[in-house]
Parts: sequence; structure tokens; C-alpha cells
Amino acid sequence: MLFTRLRRWATLVKKDVLTLWFACRDPRTPWWYKLLAVGLVAYALSPIDLIPDVIPILGLLDDAILIPLGVMILLRLLPREVRISSAERAEVQRARGKTVVSYAGLMLMLFIWLAVIVWLINHYAL
Repeated sequence: MLFTRLRRWATLVKKDVLTLWFACRDPRTPWWYKLLAVGLVAYALSPIDLIPDVIPILGLLDDAILIPLGVMILLRLLPREVRISSAERAEVQRARGKTVVSYAGLMLMLFIWLAVIVWLINHYAL
């Protein structure tokens, strides 16, 4: 029962994230909104958390609470017409069973991680 509810909740969060993806690609979306969305993604992918992951339960719980909360807040801040059209596009995408893949985003994240690793090696090398 608990796992069924968690699976349903995860599906809703995935749908909302897909809605945000389409909203950020919509030209009607304000620039500051896109900046907030990028900040949320950066926090989700960042190794730095408000509560470190090594702290039992709380370390992982902050990601499980803050990221969906950020998604919900961003959806509420989104202009109504953009939210509706983005949700429709997300539903069509999910009905087709296709996933959204951004190779440019993947390359950007890989570049950032590579830059951080190179900096750490250069900074801490003896």
C-alpha cells in the first residue's frame, strides 16, 4: 500500500517535472522563472546539500522534500496559460511513451563535472 502510494506520487512528480521542462522552453515564460528552474535543477544535481547525505535519514530526506516542493512552487508561479499548454504537451509526451532527452543539457552537466574534477585535482595536487 505504501509503495503504491509512493509510486503514484513519483509519477506525479515526473509529470510535473516534464511540465516544467516544456514551460522553460516556452517563449512566454519569464526569464526569472527559467533562472529559478535552473537553480532547482542545479540543487538537485549538486553534490552540496543543505543537509549532508551522510547524516542518516535526514540527509536523503531533504532532497526528497525540497525538490518536489520546489517543483510545486515553480508550477504555482508559472503563468496560467503557459502551465496549461505545458501540461498538455507533457501529457502527450507521456502518452507516446517517449522520454525527453536533452543532449545539450547532458553535455553541459558532463562539462561542469569535468571542470570541477580538473579544478579539484589541480587545487589539491601536491
